[in-house]
Amino acid sequence: MALEITDANFEEIVLKSDKPVIIDFWAVWCGPCRMVGPIVEEVGKEYEGKAVVGKVDVDNNPGVSAKFGIRNIPTILFFKNGEIVDKQVGAVPKQVIVNKLEALL
Repeated sequence: MALEITDANFEEIVLKSDKPVIIDFWAVWCGPCRMVGPIVEEVGKEYEGKAVVGKVDVDNNPGVSAKFGIRNIPTILFFKNGEIVDKQVGAVPKQVIVNKLEALL
């Protein structure tokens, strides 16, 4: 299951994680985000214990969104050791996300 990541808990969950982290930046009103959302949830379940999978609602968390220059959603950022190592903008098939995550494990 994907964690809800906020401006308040971002550093603790993402930057201090000893596992790879993927974050889906999304919004309720975004059509493509609704296509990617269930995929992110599936990946979260499949990689539980191996990776941290989270979601950031850009409307409710402008700090994190601005910090990483999120201009288009959905955007998925891939972190390893607190650093961004990959990025995916737009709706993509599940396998694209899985392949990028596998490369970090």
